[in-house]
Amino acid sequence: MKRCSVLILLLLVVLLTSGCNEGDKLTSQPDSPAAQEKITVLLDWVPNTNHTGLFVAKDLGYYADEGLEVEIIQPGDGGTAQLIGAGTGEFGISYQEDVTAARSQNIPVVAIAAVIQHNTSGFASLKSSNITTPADFSGKTYGGWGSPAETAVLKAIMEADNADFSTVNIMNIGSFDFFTSLEKGVDFAWIFKGWTGIEAQLRNVELNFIRLSEIDPVFDYYTPVIIASEDTLGKNPQLAEKFMRATSKGYSYCIENPEKAAEILLDNAPESDRELLIESQKYLAAEYKADAPRWGEMKPEVWKNYADFMFANNLIDKKIKAEAAFTNQFLP
Repeated sequence: MKRCSVLILLLLVVLLTSGCNEGDKLTSQPDSPAAQEKITVLLDWVPNTNHTGLFVAKDLGYYADEGLEVEIIQPGDGGTAQLIGAGTGEFGISYQEDVTAARSQNIPVVAIAAVIQHNTSGFASLKSSNITTPADFSGKTYGGWGSPAETAVLKAIMEADNADFSTVNIMNIGSFDFFTSLEKGVDFAWIFKGWTGIEAQLRNVELNFIRLSEIDPVFDYYTPVIIASEDTLGKNPQLAEKFMRATSKGYSYCIENPEKAAEILLDNAPESDRELLIESQKYLAAEYKADAPRWGEMKPEVWKNYADFMFANNLIDKKIKAEAAFTNQFLP
């Protein structure tokens, strides 16, 4: 009887214990996913192939994998450097010359990656115009957007070619695109080969193209770049690291899969020309990283050389510390 009572008691304990365990299983909830950190990225212009890596990182879940919920928006009033410096967004797309000018005005923005390793811009004209060197700009009409940097660069490269800059007629073409401006009396303009140059090929328009980076190394500056404020980088370096890990994956995908990347951009910018996006993406696939050890990496001499040019040509009022204007610290 005693042994039977003991066995019954043990059985009750087992049943009660397993019942409690089953109850725990029924009432316990699976761990909820960690909340995503919301951040804003400001573009410099309408979505184009300079930006594809951002949209790839968003659409393929690279940002989500880092715990980030990213909103990519076009800029409002003011330049991206000024907006990021004012805390309007965490990250943005800008240019080396804009970052340099901003820092000379004590706007605390820092470049954290070069989107494209070398400057792909230059001066383009119709093949029939026979403009093949800066000396050929003499007596011609230049269509620009009214920036002091334009005249400074034009003057510098023409003087190096023993040509007289004062003979150039400068026309502010405003919102006219390159092809429209040619119909308005413009002989040459400053374009990006990876966009307008590709569009010319698709239109079967033959161009002469003088690439700035091949004229003088000082003009091989970084354009565009990804920027952040000193405040963001100082207070939340982990955020910058996560953002750049995902963004780097996005641009690596663009390098390896340009056509698929172009389709992702088209999904985000359906008003764009599909053929132009694909051909531009193919061109930039070789330009994003080019000869750099890794995508996004920047060199101090590139920042110093162009900052010195800007100061010497009164494009900035004071010299900046080039090493403070950029960092490779957050690149994976």
